Amino acid sequence: MEVFGRDLIKKIQEAELLGENAHMIYSPPYRPLFSYDEILAKNPKFAAVNIVLYLKDNEWYFPLMVRSTNERDRHSGQISLPGGKREESDRTFEETAKRETSEEMGIGEHYIRIIREMSPIYIPPSNFYVRPFVSYTKKNPRFILQEAEAVELIEFPVSSILELTEQPEIMALPSSRGVEVPVINFNGYIIWGATSMILSEFSTLMKNL
Repeated sequence: MEVFGRDLIKKIQEAELLGENAHMIYSPPYRPLFSYDEILAKNPKFAAVNIVLYLKDNEWYFPLMVRSTNERDRHSGQISLPGGKREESDRTFEETAKRETSEEMGIGEHYIRIIREMSPIYIPPSNFYVRPFVSYTKKNPRFILQEAEAVELIEFPVSSILELTEQPEIMALPSSRGVEVPVINFNGYIIWGATSMILSEFSTLMKNL
C-alpha cells in the first residue's frame, strides 16, 4: 500500500463530495428527484456498492462487471460496480459492500479496506437506495466472477475516470427504452444510469484532491 501513499488515502477521506451536483451530470433526463423523507416513504430496499482500487502494472484500476441476464433483474445485462442488497446479517453498509465484493469478484473480505463512503443515490426503477464506498485491496486480486451475477469483468483505469467531462456523450439505448441518456463510453462498454452517476462523483472527487 506504500505505493498508493497514505497521504492520498487521507486526501480521498477528506475530499469534498459534490453529491447531486455530480450525479446530475450523468443523470437520465427523466429521473425524478426525491427528498430523503420521500425516499423513505417508498420503503426502499437498501444496498451498497464498492469502487475497489487495486494496483496493476504501476497503474490504479477498479473493477466493473457486466451483469448476467436475469428476467427478474431490472438492471440485467448492464454494467455495474460490485455490490448488492444489504442482508440482515450485515451490521453496517460497509460490511454489505465488502461481502458483496467478495461474493461477486472473488476477493477475500479481509483484503478489502474501506477508505470512505460517497453520497447515497436512489434508483427509482428498482426502488433501491444505494450507499457507494471507495476502498482498496492490499493484495492484487485474482478475480473469480460469480457466474449468477456477472458474465464479464471490466478493469477500469483511474486515469480514464479523470478524463470524464461535464458534457458527456449522449446515446439512445435499448435498456433506456430508446430515450437519449448520458453515458460513459469506455472502449465500447456503455455505462449509464446509477453507475455512471456514482462514477461521476468519484471523478470529481479525484480531480479535486
